[in-house]
Order: sequence, then C-alpha cells, then structure tokens
Amino acid sequence: MKLYKAAVSMSLLVATSITANAQTATPATVVVRAANKSPNLSKTEYLAAVRAGKRLVAVGEHGTIALSDDDGLTWHQARTVPTSAELTDVYFVDDNNGWAVGHWGTILKTTDGGNNWSSSRNDTKVDQPLFSVFFRNSKDGFAVGLWSLMLKTNDGGATWSPVQLPPPDGAKRADRNLFSIFSAPSEPIFITAERGLVYRSNDNGATWSPIASGYSGSLWCGTVLKDGTVLVGGLRGSVYRSADKGTTWNRIDSGITSSITNFVQLPNHIVIGTAVDGVTIISNDGGLTFKSKQGEDRQAYTAAVALKNGRVLLVGSHGIRSIH
Repeated sequence: MKLYKAAVSMSLLVATSITANAQTATPATVVVRAANKSPNLSKTEYLAAVRAGKRLVAVGEHGTIALSDDDGLTWHQARTVPTSAELTDVYFVDDNNGWAVGHWGTILKTTDGGNNWSSSRNDTKVDQPLFSVFFRNSKDGFAVGLWSLMLKTNDGGATWSPVQLPPPDGAKRADRNLFSIFSAPSEPIFITAERGLVYRSNDNGATWSPIASGYSGSLWCGTVLKDGTVLVGGLRGSVYRSADKGTTWNRIDSGITSSITNFVQLPNHIVIGTAVDGVTIISNDGGLTFKSKQGEDRQAYTAAVALKNGRVLLVGSHGIRSIH
C-alpha cells in the first residue's frame, strides 16, 4: 500500500491507506541529497514548528528548515541541511541543541540553534518515516514512527538503538503506528498511536505501558499542560483528557469534525488546538471545553507556537501565518 508524502497535512502523512503490516517497495538506488533552497519560505509546506530560545524553527517539505529571529516577521533558511527528505517534527532542549526527524528514518541534529544540521541517522532500505522526536535532556531522547518504530539515544543522538514496545491487550506484538511523543518536566512520557492507544513511561523511557483511551481511531498529537493535565487529539475532532497522568481518560467535545494535529498552551493558560480544514480550537479552562474557529483560507494547520506579542504562529499546508 502506498504511503502518502507528509507534505500537505497530517492527514496525508498518516493516510488511512497505511496499514500496520504494509511495507512500501523501495527502489534499490535511493540517493540522499541536501535540501534545496526554497524560493518562498512563507509559502512552503510545514509539518512542525517550535521555539528555540528567541528563535522560531519550522520544518517541512524537501528538507526545508526555516528560521525566524524576529518572532515570525521574517524568515531565512538554515545554511546546511544534509537531506531533502520530508521533515515531520523538530524538538529543542535549549537555545542551541535540537533534532529533526522525517521520512527514510531521517534524524538530523543541530548544535547552533538550527543554522547548520548534521545527519544522525537515515535508512534508505525502506521508507519507514519517523513522525515525532522528544528529548528529556541533551543526552536522552526518543524518536517514533511507522509500524511501531521506536528509537532511543543516550548520547545526544550520536547513536540510536531500537526499542521493543509491549503489545496492547489482546495483541501478539506492538504493531501500531506511533504519531507523537511528548512530556513535561518531571512528568511521565507519552506516545499517541493508532486505535486510541496511548503509551506511557513513568521511568524516563526504561519501560512502557499501553493504555486504552476509550477511542477507536488514531490519536495524532498530545500535550501536558502546566497543571499536569494531559490532552490528546486526533481523527474527526477527537479530544481526550486525563487528570491523573494518563491512567484514565474522558472524552471532550471539541465541537469540530476536522482532525486535530497539534496542541499548544499559551502563557495565559489558553490552549490552542490546530486541525485540518483551517480550523483551530480554543480552551480557556484547561481543555474541559473548546470553542472553534475556521480560517478563511481553509489550509491544513499542522502546528502552533506562542508568539511574544500574544499572537499564535500557525504553520501548515500553505505556509506560515499568525492569528490572535
């Protein structure tokens, strides 16, 4: 079965044509090339964006990594990116040290705030994408992706080793696609997956437990709020909330049917969720209730970052924009 490129939105990235046991035939001559210069960074398709100190970093199609040092007003491209693979996620532990992941099992590393990147891993034998990356500190990190692919490093990404997750109840093996790995300081680490599954680790990734959220569809994203509340979201506007660190989950009415791709909590504690079809959802009460808003361009939003002026940066299928 064909794996759609993660170019337009998360819905293409994890299209329903993917099956847990399917594998894409891969040409024998895959050449890893450096990223090309993008002619218009503001209109490039992005799948993830984060803050690295005072800098904003967005990653997306053809290995594009865009940087902004004025809170999103202007953008410039990273000087050195050794791949043109689709990049699906990015994570920084401080102003300088960050990692990006993507197709062909790509893992990139930067030590200068995103100006220059080096290759930490890729696997051109099969296009088994990595969808998400998370680091507890500058040494200990994880990357997760298709067909329960999970990798860990304890040396800042110099080397990576596979992690075998326990199978969900009733299954013989772990075979769920893993979409987002996230945590908060001193909190458990979580992974959202297919069929409403959430993996949790209470020991910094040494062991993992599968937890059913009560949902039967894919959960694409999640976040831990400042008060410890955990929110996860996914297909058809599904939102689930846990007040006990992921042990039990309650379904929350998001008010939308568009699939949810990302959550961010603003400094004023407002929670913003991004979705396909140009939809955002907003909560003023820690994810208990949401109101929705649809953008005029109806682009697929894939990530949000809080800006210093009280606005929110949105990235997605049609590039970069900001909203109140």
